[in-house]
Amino acid sequence: MGTYTADIDVRFRDIDAMGHVNNAVYATYIEQARTRFFRDVLDLDISGASTVLASLSIDFRRPVELDDDAVAVSVEIADLGRSSATMTHEIRIGDAVAAEAEATLVAVDPETGEPTPIPEAHREAMASYRDR
Repeated sequence: MGTYTADIDVRFRDIDAMGHVNNAVYATYIEQARTRFFRDVLDLDISGASTVLASLSIDFRRPVELDDDAVAVSVEIADLGRSSATMTHEIRIGDAVAAEAEATLVAVDPETGEPTPIPEAHREAMASYRDR
């Protein structure tokens, strides 16, 4: 299975009063990796893709701290439906898994907001990457 990985800096503003990355920031790290995946794998600016995030679940394994400097966020295509794509993610610090996540994106018609088939070129690119 093809795995795309994006390295993302841990910023001071990501840290909460407990001294570690706030839980909501993990979703931002995942979003940043997904944006880079769209750019690098699909050759598509995510703002030009008519997709919505339908679900996101995150399981936290260990805190990320400012001293960690950066995290590596992986993106894998776990399931490719007619109008949806489910991606799995790991947020890692070196060899340690800080969090595991699953996100489902749905292609929508920009005029109606209703689900629509994933464009064939995008489907082919995601399937090809997944099957590497």
